[in-house]
Amino acid sequence: MFCPYCRHHDSKVLDSRTAEDGSSIRRRRQCPDCSRRFTTVEQMQLVVVKRSGVVEPFARDKVIGGVRKACKGRPVTEDQLARLGQVVEDTLRASGSPEVPADEVGVAILGPLRDLDQVAYLRFASVYRQFRSVDDFEAEIALLRVEQDPTGIEPLIPDPAADQKVSAFTPHRLTPGRKAPP
Repeated sequence: MFCPYCRHHDSKVLDSRTAEDGSSIRRRRQCPDCSRRFTTVEQMQLVVVKRSGVVEPFARDKVIGGVRKACKGRPVTEDQLARLGQVVEDTLRASGSPEVPADEVGVAILGPLRDLDQVAYLRFASVYRQFRSVDDFEAEIALLRVEQDPTGIEPLIPDPAADQKVSAFTPHRLTPGRKAPP
């Protein structure tokens, strides 16, 4: 480590601490030549390996930008997007590998996005997983429904409000003494 004051080629580490969220190390140093002190921050550089083989530094802003497009018109705040970006970066750093394939970045986005907004999740997943038909959407929606109610069993006590809702897209259950909707 070069001294920023006299450019001496070496320095002595006086103190080391993990900084902020543990993703970097803060070191207090002293130059043996000029005796001046300075601080350095060391952080593991996370890089993304694209399908083409091109390697580029991980950019949380690119993750947030891609998710922002999927969330357009949805009730998602900038603060929620920033937290999602942090969660994705933390997940990738926790893997311990300095090089992450681009596919793993997409996988790291899908989970937190599904928890944040299911419609935005479907939009993002349709592009990321390259949905080709309506059947792909239906299969993904079915998975979302199973995750919400893993038993797949209707409740024993019927919901009276549910009987009042009739849709052209869903079959309606008839109860005894009740007429079919028009």
